[in-house]
Amino acid sequence: MGAYLVKRLAASVVTAILSSMAVFLLVRAVPGDVVAQMLGQSGARGSAAEESLRRFFGLDQPLWQQYLSWLWGVLQGDLGESWVRGRPVAQMVVNAFMVTLQLGLMTLVFATVIGVPLGLVAGLYEGRRIDSLIQGFNILGLSAPVFWLGLMLLVVVSQTFAWSPPLIYRTPGRDLGQNLEIMLLPLLSLGVLQAAAYSQFTRQCVVSAFSQDYVRTAVAKGLPMRVVFFKHILRNIMIPLVTFMGLILIQILGGTVVIETLFALPGLGRLLISAIETRDYPVVQGALLLVVFTALLVNLLVDMLYHVIDPRVRVGG
Repeated sequence: MGAYLVKRLAASVVTAILSSMAVFLLVRAVPGDVVAQMLGQSGARGSAAEESLRRFFGLDQPLWQQYLSWLWGVLQGDLGESWVRGRPVAQMVVNAFMVTLQLGLMTLVFATVIGVPLGLVAGLYEGRRIDSLIQGFNILGLSAPVFWLGLMLLVVVSQTFAWSPPLIYRTPGRDLGQNLEIMLLPLLSLGVLQAAAYSQFTRQCVVSAFSQDYVRTAVAKGLPMRVVFFKHILRNIMIPLVTFMGLILIQILGGTVVIETLFALPGLGRLLISAIETRDYPVVQGALLLVVFTALLVNLLVDMLYHVIDPRVRVGG
């Protein structure tokens, strides 16, 4: 276990460095930069002004030197300052990430509580009416675009209940009631899709488990279905379910841009889009780097959970 953890941490460090290089280069591959935007907006484009601004932002240095300077700051916990807002990038990114993380965790809990039981029931009663009903929910949930569902929820609750979510975000510690109000519709918009996906995946796992020899043997021995389900099926599908849970969380954290924009949530996706539009390189790099680190951490935690769920799984090597 210890040796495996060291190997995974080493691999994660290498992946993080390669990802930081990719992030740094991809950001600069976008046409235009903050200097071009500033000079274009003011109408003062000229060689002297342009050279002065590029020197101020460090854009006159070679790419490798810019990268090493930025990486050295990252290793020291300094992501720099926003070129547009003049605020510390670390503070901006962390504040926005906490909003996205809250939405992601709430959506994950919703998807797990709704999707897993539905998938288990559908798999146990494959081909029956309850299975068809759950399959219908899965198809509708997977086919409905998130932004469309969010808009429909806004229209329905505003027309039916004469209510709309608050426009000003409040942290849970500051105002829990208003925080839950503003999170409700985004949670439902993302949660229906993820619950349907989790339900469909769980159903496939259960159906597949029923076709395995060890389950057929247990049934042939005359074991009660309750024992077969909990001792053989559920125990053996826990690892793929945990794996899918990690994938869902990563997908949620990396794909909340539309929902955050639609419901005016000051999350990481919204911050990233704003920074890309203004070519605010430090903010874009900090936000993308945090997403990469989060994905690596989630994958590492999922691997560790394998051994906790089933000690028979070898994680050492």
